[in-house]
Amino acid sequence: MAWSTLIPAKSLAKHLGQPDWCIVDCRFDLTDGEAGRRAYAAAHIPGAHYAHLDEDLAGPITQSSGRHPLPEATALRRWLEYKGIGDTSQVVVYDAGPGAIAARLWWLLRWLAHDAVAVLDGGFLAWQFIGYPISRDQPRRQPARFQGGAGAMPVIDSETLSQECGRYRIIDARVAERFRGDVEPIDPVAGHIPGAYNRPFPTNLGRGGGFLDAQSLRAQWRELLPAGGAAASVAMCGSGVTACHHILALEHAGWHGMKLYPGSWSEWIRDPARPVARGDAVGPAA
Repeated sequence: MAWSTLIPAKSLAKHLGQPDWCIVDCRFDLTDGEAGRRAYAAAHIPGAHYAHLDEDLAGPITQSSGRHPLPEATALRRWLEYKGIGDTSQVVVYDAGPGAIAARLWWLLRWLAHDAVAVLDGGFLAWQFIGYPISRDQPRRQPARFQGGAGAMPVIDSETLSQECGRYRIIDARVAERFRGDVEPIDPVAGHIPGAYNRPFPTNLGRGGGFLDAQSLRAQWRELLPAGGAAASVAMCGSGVTACHHILALEHAGWHGMKLYPGSWSEWIRDPARPVARGDAVGPAA
């Protein structure tokens, strides 16, 4: 059985060391770009490779892009092969806990038509809490062949979104304070796209830090999705990273087709002609 959305720690523990299973540590701190690498060096799940958000899971920033553009597909495939991830690999990705960074690599692999990828539910925190083994060793790299092509997950660019904004339900995964424009610790302009709805990504999680079950996610999202369902919705955030958390949540709930706006807010505001709104969110309360 291929794991394609979430995997619990107890299930991953049964497959440690199996050659067709590849684990990737995605821990990252937006305020300290080296914190995740230091955490990985101190302790990680045995056999896990490290992925750096800025260096490995994003492309070069341009004058018109957001802070984390999608990587070029060929470069991403080569990086995956270097890490030993091939067409037949079952990939498990994790971060410190919430899944916000791990969901980015999950989405990228699905974008490359690799369905056998799952986020470790609860992340490294859940793994440690149960008492499973940790390591400081560097994993061995096995030869791999990865041939997936980009395009298997839907995206929307800034120009299309600007012209066809009314066709889609835009759902912003940032915290409410940033969405409203009360504060903006990262980007030079505060606020949100006019008409967007706000659902901070942690609302996909339960009290224990793992994802809500599929039934609970469907109950929460049913009021927020438009008549066209997930396919008529666009996920965004600050730079196209935590927005993937919403897409993962909907996939786990059984709803497919939500578009990712990779550039997100940090790209939207590159063009001063694009409208900016401030104030309370519209639509059902998150």
